[in-house]
Amino acid sequence: MIDAMSHITSCFSSDAKVLKKAIQKSLLVSADMAHALHPNFMDKHEENHQPKMHGGLVIKHNANQRYATNAVTSFVFREIAEKHNLPVQDFVVRNDMGCGSTIGPILASSVGIRTVDVGAPQLSMHSIREMCAADDVKHSYEHFKAFFQEFTHLDAKLTVDV
Repeated sequence: MIDAMSHITSCFSSDAKVLKKAIQKSLLVSADMAHALHPNFMDKHEENHQPKMHGGLVIKHNANQRYATNAVTSFVFREIAEKHNLPVQDFVVRNDMGCGSTIGPILASSVGIRTVDVGAPQLSMHSIREMCAADDVKHSYEHFKAFFQEFTHLDAKLTVDV
């Protein structure tokens, strides 16, 4: 990814600072799928974080950094959803259960780019009968479209205390 960004920014300027600035001003949306609440295995989800089908995109969080979402990137994605009246859900893995991961943490750590891990809720992921709701495909499209339209403006207004 860093090679692609370097190539793109070098087309605009030979100044190496342009790449650094592009990374600082970017937010990577790591879009995958998310485990929807399965009615036969409700105990596998954290009680207050049970993504439901037809409920909109899911922002994925994990304390062990299996997902790259943090407070700032979650806020940005949620703020865009709110502005466009789009449903959004949260997924937090139970602390006594393992979970998979995405490309998000790898890119976030190797490039240093802000990242949010999201996904459409999917029932029975990795099974022969996995499925997701058509509503969530529509919500995903609308959310991604809004993100590309709004991010630069919203990001310019952000102040993050470190």
